[in-house]
Amino acid sequence: MKNKALNRSTTLLMAVSAAIVVANINYIQPIEADIASQYQVSNAIIGAVAMLTQLGYAFGLLLIVPMGDIVNRRTLIMRMLVLAIISALLAFVAPNIWVYAIASLLIGITSVAPQIIIPYAGFLAPVGQRGQVLGNVLSGLLVGVLLSRTVSGVLASYLPWQAVYLIAAIMIALLWVVLWRKLPHDPVTQHATNYRTMIKTVPALVKKYPVLRASAINGFVLFGVSNIFWATLVFYLQHQYHWGSREAGLLALLGVTGVLAAPLIGRLADRFKPNTIIGLGLVLSTIAYLIFDVFGTHIAGLIVGIIVLDLGTQFGQVANQTRIQGIDPKASSRFNSVFMFGYFMGGALGSFFGNLLWGAFGWHGVCGLAIIVLLVGFYAHYIHYPRLARRTVTMNH
Repeated sequence: MKNKALNRSTTLLMAVSAAIVVANINYIQPIEADIASQYQVSNAIIGAVAMLTQLGYAFGLLLIVPMGDIVNRRTLIMRMLVLAIISALLAFVAPNIWVYAIASLLIGITSVAPQIIIPYAGFLAPVGQRGQVLGNVLSGLLVGVLLSRTVSGVLASYLPWQAVYLIAAIMIALLWVVLWRKLPHDPVTQHATNYRTMIKTVPALVKKYPVLRASAINGFVLFGVSNIFWATLVFYLQHQYHWGSREAGLLALLGVTGVLAAPLIGRLADRFKPNTIIGLGLVLSTIAYLIFDVFGTHIAGLIVGIIVLDLGTQFGQVANQTRIQGIDPKASSRFNSVFMFGYFMGGALGSFFGNLLWGAFGWHGVCGLAIIVLLVGFYAHYIHYPRLARRTVTMNH
């Protein structure tokens, strides 16, 4: 059943779907300056609105994605796409910053379909190929992140920035039609619990599995430092080079390295310990910020740093997904929910505090914040959780 349901074309469709939908939550980053000018608000307020999108996504992950363990996942995906279309249209017509802020929150909440698709792909994939399949689908997710920034930045340099959200709504509507015909039907027809009971099990899973907590913390750190950079880049480009949203969007294309590497990282996660791959992600992200801090005044430094940062983020994303999806297939959506909640809480706080540090201390303050967050990540990965694992083994014996 699994091999038939998840052939190469189906995996590609899932990757494309993840790309199109996840793009919604990143459109704001290259056009923050344009939105601030349109509504005549400060950069700090726009940073808070960007945080609302990430927070909405985080709470959608916590409260909606776990439903994938108890309802028909195909139906859930299709319904979330309809809500994502409505949210994008609200952002398109928003007459003021308050309506746009509400739309941004709803965009975050309703754009969680990729996080239902990811564990669904992991469930359908043959066990020995799970890392590779997840790497392929996650590469689609990263494409969505990259192209969202590029499309948003470039379009906003030629059209009113609101057009970005109209185009997003149209693309998701077309995707809905394709998925209605092609997305595999959920082979699980009976679920033994209801939503309330299932939600109550989430804290117990967090308590039971230290590896789940470790993955959530690692995701918090790596996506947090990624968003510290992307949330402040457009302001840095304005200050340093007198560039705008178009250039910020074009620089996002450099992350294609991470897209190309995702399937390879997935195979590495199947072959080696995910902990090793995650450690590489922390190291690469740290190197990226050292490059930004020392050589960021040169465009070549920014280019190299962006490539290294996106690789570091992708190393952590794929390896963490691989290790949590192997714990218990019956709870895969809940594991993904906890992990991605931590991931996007890091993203939300990274966007907010990155903007604050930019306003207060400039580029060196932004880089310093990221290095501090990464040091927390190193401590958790190499000291705290290994010590906890040794203590657990000792207690069991």
